[in-house]
Amino acid sequence: MPDFIYNGKVYYNPVQLVMEQIGGTWKAPILWRLKDQTMRYGELRKDIPHISDKMLTTQLRELEEDGYIHREVFAVVPPKTEYSLTEQGKEIIELITTIRNYGLKMMEKQNIRK
Repeated sequence: MPDFIYNGKVYYNPVQLVMEQIGGTWKAPILWRLKDQTMRYGELRKDIPHISDKMLTTQLRELEEDGYIHREVFAVVPPKTEYSLTEQGKEIIELITTIRNYGLKMMEKQNIRK
């Protein structure tokens, strides 16, 4: 496959593009938590205990920018912000599920407890 440019960056294959968008420690877990529900920032923060506020904010912004999540801000006091999956976000859940299941198999082979 020839190199291609997406958003001003050169990619060598489509896997590289997708892994950059959903890879890393936190993006897939954020998407996974939003697969069945809309969540507020504080709910995500509590449900992902090892993520810092700065990292959660950064990852949410990147996921929104890449079109995987929708951010809705309500004009109330105190401010209320909700996050949900877009259609693109719902599509990627199938891939995340496959990767998760493979990881669970690997853990089982190594006798790692969940």
